Amino acid sequence: MSINERLAQFLKNARDWEKKATNIPGLFLLKLPGLRGNPPSIVIEINPVDASGSPTKKRGVVVRSAAELKWIKDILSNPKTAELAEKMDKVNPPKKESSSRTSTDIFEV
Repeated sequence: MSINERLAQFLKNARDWEKKATNIPGLFLLKLPGLRGNPPSIVIEINPVDASGSPTKKRGVVVRSAAELKWIKDILSNPKTAELAEKMDKVNPPKKESSSRTSTDIFEV
């Protein structure tokens, strides 16, 4: 079955807000419910993962289209973004590690 067929199947059969891990660590598929006249859709969620592959945040960065991905990529590739993040690391107190869980259902990209 092709990726397009599997994506269509996920869109049709997944529950609203269902998240599915992919074979790329930190990259998930998320089914959004229909809202305000828009039909249900699939989006990419980018969310850092721990050693067991579980998301480390409740909600990651949601990417709704290829154009939106390019926009985010341009922001992240700006050297000032990395500089700002490094300065934040120096100012913010350290965070404690979160608990881990296992995930077995993977969407192969």
